[in-house]
Amino acid sequence: MKSAAPDSSALPVAAPTPVLGLVARMTRDKADTLLLLLAALMVLLPHFAHLPLWTSITATLTLAWRAAITLLGRRLPPLWILLPVSVLAMGGVYLSFRTLLGRDPGVAMLALLLAFKLLEMHARRDLYVVVFLCFFLLLTDFFYSQSIFTALTMMATIVMLLTALVTFQYTGIVPPLKQRLLMAARIFLVAAPLGLLLFVAFPRIQGPLWGLPGDARSGRTGISDTMAPGSLSSLAASDDIAFRVRFFDPRPRQNQLYWRGVVLSNYDGRTWTRSGRPLYRGGLPAGLSIHLRGPGIRHEITMEPSGKRFLFTLEFTEPDLSIPGQRLRSSDELESYVMEPLHERLRYRAKAYPDFSLQGEASPARTAQWRQLPPGFNPRALELAASLRALDDPQAAVRAVLRKFRSEPYRYTLTPPALGRDAVDEFLFASRAGFCEHYASAFVYLMRAAGIPARVVTGYQGGELNPVDGYLIVRQSDAHAWAEVWLGEQGWQRVDPTAAVAPQRVEQSLARAIPAEPPFGLEGLAGLVDLQNDSASWLSWLRFNANAINNSWNQWVLDYNPERQRNFLAELNFALGNWRSALGLALVALLLFAAQRLRAGRGLDPVDAAYQAFCRQMARRGLPRAADEGPRSYAARLLAAALPEDKKAAMKEFLELYGALKYGVPDSGGRTHSVKRLNTLLMQSR
Repeated sequence: MKSAAPDSSALPVAAPTPVLGLVARMTRDKADTLLLLLAALMVLLPHFAHLPLWTSITATLTLAWRAAITLLGRRLPPLWILLPVSVLAMGGVYLSFRTLLGRDPGVAMLALLLAFKLLEMHARRDLYVVVFLCFFLLLTDFFYSQSIFTALTMMATIVMLLTALVTFQYTGIVPPLKQRLLMAARIFLVAAPLGLLLFVAFPRIQGPLWGLPGDARSGRTGISDTMAPGSLSSLAASDDIAFRVRFFDPRPRQNQLYWRGVVLSNYDGRTWTRSGRPLYRGGLPAGLSIHLRGPGIRHEITMEPSGKRFLFTLEFTEPDLSIPGQRLRSSDELESYVMEPLHERLRYRAKAYPDFSLQGEASPARTAQWRQLPPGFNPRALELAASLRALDDPQAAVRAVLRKFRSEPYRYTLTPPALGRDAVDEFLFASRAGFCEHYASAFVYLMRAAGIPARVVTGYQGGELNPVDGYLIVRQSDAHAWAEVWLGEQGWQRVDPTAAVAPQRVEQSLARAIPAEPPFGLEGLAGLVDLQNDSASWLSWLRFNANAINNSWNQWVLDYNPERQRNFLAELNFALGNWRSALGLALVALLLFAAQRLRAGRGLDPVDAAYQAFCRQMARRGLPRAADEGPRSYAARLLAAALPEDKKAAMKEFLELYGALKYGVPDSGGRTHSVKRLNTLLMQSR
């Protein structure tokens, strides 16, 4: 007895929303167009971070306009509307960049051209123009970022573009979107080995990806060759990586990690600058001697592009560095330079001796430059320096100033008050708050005023060890300034006034000395800040793993330069240039071929597998099956051949049973027995 169906009229039925109604009535042309719009949006999204805001808004509104036209079934705008809009957009690009040439204006014009082209698709050819324009614009992502995250997002976008391209090829029933996505992914994977081969073997071109001058070199931050109040504290908020270090020997203690960069010897009352002393080709300059104690520490530094010419070295690093493709110079203040600005990642190895003494000539003429001060500034600091001079002992003067910083209420802060004309006086006697550049500048000023040669050294201090890959990460927030003073026979000695006020900065990190605070209104995220500073927390674990992955990407992919390519190909040629390697490759190829045949055999239907084996068997007897020959026609020809009668009977029964299994009504119950009988007849036909 059948149960009565419920009365559908009594059930509440939700009225379909307008959007769902449009989707339900969507034709194939509309669905294909929306898929193309989605792919174009994926191409444009990464560029919104660096293009002018009006460009991103215009492109987004244009895509939304095109989607509305598609869903509502309206006509595309005529040319007399599109042409003025395009001209106005190009004028906007010119007003934004003051040129139409270069990386940024070129990418902006391509983004707008892609958006406007979507409003001007009238033929099938226009679809391909849009797709290939998307591929070209997608390539420009690497002009701004070459990280592994950028590469992964580009792969996903390529799969989406291939899906749209595959969709246009169907003339009948279109497979589901999931199936088309899988097909596009397979196409991408088939092309990936060729891309990998080209990456490894195609000659590498030295130089930046984008070769035009100007804007390709922009966006670099880091330590400069000048220092004024606030110049280093502005870097403290940056988590950008300055360089990474891999140690081959035991790592020095945290308070020994002083990465020397630029030495500042000239002071005009406000800003410290370099002295402009001559540069030397290699080795120690004349008049300098280094006394090294203890074993050297071998390490490798990978510097990020900075746009500057100076290198950062662990004090004290041997000056005879060797970097292929770079012309190195050094100064008598132990600075290391390259002759061309660093616009690419640079890797170099060095050997440092943390326990050292730097000496030189003690003549007044030699050290006069490091005692000079501009007249008419900081009268109270000069009075304090007079009392230091009365001590008649440089070491006692150093201890007195450091004791002043420790005992009096000085503060280490990223947001010190602004200083006026007599900056040193205001810092020492009024605000008593500053960052490392304030303490280093005031200390060197007092030392010079007391007649003691002194200078400011800028660079980085410390670093964070990544326990995942063992690299030390030095960030822009580790930027630091310290002092060097001349102590007679002891030569130049490093003195870090910041350590007297905030020892946690040198012993641990900046985050320990000045804990980060969440932005105003987000005080509830203070716990996340604490988790980030805790090296054992899950957030730090994620951060360390992400840094390790990005570092591996940099080391093995982005740093695959011409020299590394030559070395790799030479090693590969040596490894494959003997009979053992050739035999091993042949064996691997044979195993891969056998595995492929085995997998193909496993995936084949047993009925088809038996029939193919039968055809191969007959072909070996000189009776191959024709390409257009079915089982019955093949059986008739075999029965007419000169063969034993028992073999003919087995062949006839085999082909009749194969035809029934292949083309007859399937019988799930007796199929297994029939397949066994088919294989038995195959054996009898031999």
